[in-house]
Amino acid sequence: MTVSRLRRIVELVVALVATAVPFAASAATTIVVGKAVATSDPVIPVDVGEELGIFKKHGLDVNIVNFSGGAKMVQAMAAGNIDIGDAGGTELAFVAKGAPMMGICEVSGPFSFLSIGVPQDSPITTIDGLKGKKIGVSSPGSLTEWLAKELAVKKGWGPNGITPVAIGNGVASTIAAFREHLVDADLGGTNQFLNMEEKNIGRPLVSISDYEGSMVSGLLTASNHIIETNPDAVRAFVAAWVETVDFIRTHRAETVKLESGITHLPESVTAKEYDLTHGRLFTEACNFDDQSIAELKRSLVALKLLPASADMSKFYTTAFLPKDQSRH
Repeated sequence: MTVSRLRRIVELVVALVATAVPFAASAATTIVVGKAVATSDPVIPVDVGEELGIFKKHGLDVNIVNFSGGAKMVQAMAAGNIDIGDAGGTELAFVAKGAPMMGICEVSGPFSFLSIGVPQDSPITTIDGLKGKKIGVSSPGSLTEWLAKELAVKKGWGPNGITPVAIGNGVASTIAAFREHLVDADLGGTNQFLNMEEKNIGRPLVSISDYEGSMVSGLLTASNHIIETNPDAVRAFVAAWVETVDFIRTHRAETVKLESGITHLPESVTAKEYDLTHGRLFTEACNFDDQSIAELKRSLVALKLLPASADMSKFYTTAFLPKDQSRH
């Protein structure tokens, strides 16, 4: 072998190594994200961020798994099957009971994504018209039941000012309850009532945020395992989430198109929902709000999911928030 040929081989090997090292260094970290439900507004940024490539930009390869409720999502996290949970603030009750996870981001405060809706031909036209009426909720002892009862409390109608009726979750159960006159109204997703309105089945009457204040309505949690073994991945996820929410706030047309594709609702419905909810839904940079935490605790104590003596600060951490937002 000639010297010149040997030199060319050495140069080729060096070039291959040089190109291989950056590739290895930039390999994405795979994390599994569990969503308590598939399409509720507070969980949608996961899908939007994935569609836009924002999580990949932050070095993450995200696998999304949808669940049929927060309890099942928590079970999956306890089994070690998911790294990040995206659900409601009530999941902090599971942390209090020993679930191996920690709150890492207050996603949303106001319940603008939930509304009380009525059948299209209902004579009820104002919130005061709900006094003494039957309001559909998901199940006894649920957050939706508590929110319905809170309406009677806030309006001064007394403990029996409205009658909660458990009709289950989902659009089909709401439509059936309306048609069978099992309820006068239902507490559910704002988008489902907007969609019903287009089909002349039902209509939104009042947003829950019109009478219930800010209360950790959306929450990101991380498993204790990933917090301990790869805290940088958790930090990267929160950074990507914040960037995604900033995009959602500032790019209405693109967001409406993306979310419509995710929820399979018409863009006309998604546009109305965007205007009604997104402007006041998401928190600034995932920061936890003291008032939101206090209101969440009040609801969890009322639902008998937490003792009044519970210290909420033990159930979440601000360690993964952007540095200028972290308080601890």
